[in-house]
Amino acid sequence: MEKLIEILEGLNPEVDYKTCNDLVDGRHLDSLSILSLISEIENEFDVVVPTVEIIPDNFNSAKKIWELIERLEEDN
Repeated sequence: MEKLIEILEGLNPEVDYKTCNDLVDGRHLDSLSILSLISEIENEFDVVVPTVEIIPDNFNSAKKIWELIERLEEDN
């Protein structure tokens, strides 16, 4: 989870990712940030994020993103 927080802070260091629950809805992450984040996640965690998983609910908080990563790792 710490590595994920580091990646997120690299995209937008002004957000408290440990408590923020509206990353997409609050426009802290835009579509370009999400694409960049997905690329970083795929490289760092050796997973592939399928297009069907790129929905706001999966990216609204660091916790939700981490849950997505864990699911993808299990499927690997």
